[in-house]
Amino acid sequence: MARKLIVGITQGDGNGIGYEVIIKALADERVLDMFTPVIYGSSKIFGFYKKQIHNIENINTNVVSSAKDIHQKRVNIVNCLPENVFVEPGQPTSESAKSAMTSLAAAVADLKAGDIDVLVTAPINKRAMTNEGFGYTGHTEYLEQEFGVDEVAMIMVSDQLKVGVVTGHIPLKEVHKSITAEKILKKLRLMHASLERDFAIDHPKIAVLGLNPHCGDGGLLGDEEQQIILPAVQQAVSEGINAFGPYSPDGFFGLGNYSKYDAVLAMYHDQGLTPFKALAFEQGVNFTAGLPVVRTSPDHGTAYDMAGRDMADPHSMMAAIYTAIDVYNNREAYDELQDGKMTIEMPDTEIKPRGGRVIE
Repeated sequence: MARKLIVGITQGDGNGIGYEVIIKALADERVLDMFTPVIYGSSKIFGFYKKQIHNIENINTNVVSSAKDIHQKRVNIVNCLPENVFVEPGQPTSESAKSAMTSLAAAVADLKAGDIDVLVTAPINKRAMTNEGFGYTGHTEYLEQEFGVDEVAMIMVSDQLKVGVVTGHIPLKEVHKSITAEKILKKLRLMHASLERDFAIDHPKIAVLGLNPHCGDGGLLGDEEQQIILPAVQQAVSEGINAFGPYSPDGFFGLGNYSKYDAVLAMYHDQGLTPFKALAFEQGVNFTAGLPVVRTSPDHGTAYDMAGRDMADPHSMMAAIYTAIDVYNNREAYDELQDGKMTIEMPDTEIKPRGGRVIE
């Protein structure tokens, strides 16, 4: 039986719905039989939001100054914020941005030290944090820098759909200049490895989307499909990756073709996240592939308009927690299998590449 993991959870922006979805996700005491939660934030803010939520029975909490002092059968709160911290539900403030940064830094430090096993991040306000000197466009970029990796991939995950993106948090006008065959190939390699190791999918099939309407319509609406995307798909296939496409995004999602593949690689943020959230918003999870650690997040934002009103749905937060646990366990099982695998010489065979054609 897998051991009970320690799940670190950052508070995110304390003026958003982070605390509400965290509290609701942990309200059932049976979760403590599955994992040990450690919230990085403020017991004062936790108590404030708990009072705003109806039908929440007593939650057994353990307030500590360090993750080293956690209680295995309690909801632990690492008080890493000032005692006089102030909360203004629904308002992005300088203080809430600074608190989100402090919470994240404390959790990442404990993740590096091995005091927690996985990290789940509640939503932040990117603009407010940038104004306070955060220096990154989101969690993904921050964690990429903190753990010193060359390439990561944001993959949106649900039971029926997994969507990655080639370009992430950049302006739309910069997308076409940022897409190269090498960048697409790097994402395909990373997604392929993650699907096998993190999600236990053998020989995963990855569909690749085009950039232009109708995949460029034979060059009439753009030639990126023929000049950049298709060569990247063909190279991936030659490396043993089951890549297919590029496909025209509208028909691909509209006709439900995504169900035939294990994952989809979109060219830019909204091309992938818009259909994903339309199809799997309540259960969606943001997963960062390529890190040496496991990090997930709900697929929604701070939702200031709901903050402090007992309106937030916790299912995405719950899914983020359980996905993090599943990925951690999948990695351990995969690595154990690889360590114990015997080397078997196979005869050379010529494999005819599959995929690699523009599909409108």
